[in-house]
Amino acid sequence: MYKFVTIYRLVDDIDLLEEFFSTIHLQLAERLPGLQKREVSRVTHKPGGQASRFHLMFELYFNSEKAFQEAMNSEVGAQLVQALMPWTEAKIITWYFAESFEEEIAPA
Repeated sequence: MYKFVTIYRLVDDIDLLEEFFSTIHLQLAERLPGLQKREVSRVTHKPGGQASRFHLMFELYFNSEKAFQEAMNSEVGAQLVQALMPWTEAKIITWYFAESFEEEIAPA
């Protein structure tokens, strides 16, 4: 699989960040053609219980890099990138793309 990962940093106005995520980022992402799975992780803390500088990680899964590229070249993909750019430029979010695989672990 191929995935698009967005990591949100912790900010002072967490309500504004959450509003953007739930009303824009999430809504656009769910409309991407070829999207197979989405995963939201809310960061609780770093090892040792220390506060993290990150708030949320959002992962979008596609069957292949080609399927991902097709999604991002769609109208909704362009809208998503356009919506994310100001947050990226302000260094509030970081994004990356990755090859992904899963392995089932057999019980011992």
